[in-house]
Amino acid sequence: MVLRVKNLGWNAGHPVAIINDATAVKLSLSVNDEVTIRHGSKVCVAVLEIIGGLVSKNEIALSYEVSKVLGVKGGVDVSVSLAPRPESIELIHKKLQCKVLSRKELELIIHDIATNALSEAEIAYFVSSVYECGMSLRETTDLTKAMVNTGKKLNLKNKLVVDKHSIGGVSGRITPVVVSICAAAGLTMPKTSSRAITSPSGTADSIETVCNVSFSPRELRRIIRKTNACFVWGGTLGFAPADDKLIQVEKLLSVDPEPQLLASILAKKLAVGAKFLIIDIPYGDNAKVSLPKAKILKRKFEFIGGELGITIKCVLDHANEPRGVGIGPVLEMIDVIKVLKCEDDGFLIRDKSLLFAGELLELSGIVPKNHGKSIAEELLNSGKAYKKFVEIIKAQGGSVKNFAKLHPGKFSKVFRASKSFTVKSVNIKSLNHTAIAAGCPVNKSAGIILHKHLGDKVKKGEPLITLYAETRTELRDAIKFFESSKAIN
Repeated sequence: MVLRVKNLGWNAGHPVAIINDATAVKLSLSVNDEVTIRHGSKVCVAVLEIIGGLVSKNEIALSYEVSKVLGVKGGVDVSVSLAPRPESIELIHKKLQCKVLSRKELELIIHDIATNALSEAEIAYFVSSVYECGMSLRETTDLTKAMVNTGKKLNLKNKLVVDKHSIGGVSGRITPVVVSICAAAGLTMPKTSSRAITSPSGTADSIETVCNVSFSPRELRRIIRKTNACFVWGGTLGFAPADDKLIQVEKLLSVDPEPQLLASILAKKLAVGAKFLIIDIPYGDNAKVSLPKAKILKRKFEFIGGELGITIKCVLDHANEPRGVGIGPVLEMIDVIKVLKCEDDGFLIRDKSLLFAGELLELSGIVPKNHGKSIAEELLNSGKAYKKFVEIIKAQGGSVKNFAKLHPGKFSKVFRASKSFTVKSVNIKSLNHTAIAAGCPVNKSAGIILHKHLGDKVKKGEPLITLYAETRTELRDAIKFFESSKAIN
């Protein structure tokens, strides 16, 4: 049946449609039924609500989540029908019983997720089944391929494409430095990054302080042809679209199944055509994973990479404190620029960046073994890496003038040592939570400057950290959290 869309301008958090009682009777629909809504070639499955008074007969109100998928506004006609039961539902039941799924079965599930044939609740069952039952390496490899095949690909012809990924959890923005060095060396590095989910800043959040990060694949290819590299947000590119839906459900459930973590990372690297990949796996008490877990991830990444035709090297890094001085989008970008201009080492940022860039130069085969780090250092010290960074920023609509506009939040608080001591521990998680309380990553100038690091001797009255926020309320919240956290001891 064709219904006219009424725009109510609402966001439900998941796909929802509203009709009135008369329309429901005509269509033989009930509350919580799943309906298929079509507009042209686009389709979305939504949960149905029946509410009198909001819409008239033969009208339908769509949540933002449905309107976005269909690309419709008020006054447009859409086709509405009871959603047929997808065959992939039975396959999800099979996985809930901890049975192994074949390549074709995984392809069907991922296709139905990508094309909006499965509701959010049904996707949640799939996520839960993988979380509870796990997957074999063969299943994980097939899941990765299925994710790639349902999305767009960058298709950079005749390019030696390399990439870097970090599983995250540790502040200190090394990716922009690594990309700039590698691009200056002649490698192609299309760096697609996420925004922060549970941390004070993602690479995209920091880069966005100086230039645009949202582009189409066509615009991306233009930038890469011009500069050899890019720093962009992956959310607008259409690479592995099923993965974006899975991640959204994982956030709602507060779970992160390992097979989907592996597939998520590698699918997007495969979509950009990466042939060589360095994966940064920080481990430790304050990191996301322990050393035993890091070793397991390393083995799985490298095995699946081999199956996919990507040469992968995982670097396990004992992370017992932030790598940089700043925590938060603006403050981390200030560190990056200082390192690229050789004005400061950014605490550990310079050294870690040279390590990872050197590994990529060697892995790709453009420099002899054991010479990668020294050549990376030459590119940084000569100013070629900084020049390349500026070139990329300009290609993405930014300007060097934006660098001078990077300032921390206008409200601040300096925490000073109440006694003399030697720093024996720095709690990364507590510092991250403090920065988030201060407004990160939404308020980009919020965050923390870390004045002392592990092993430093501190005199009474010396500054430990400076907190920054854009509002007094957020500053108070951050102060309260830091005072109760014992983040530096």
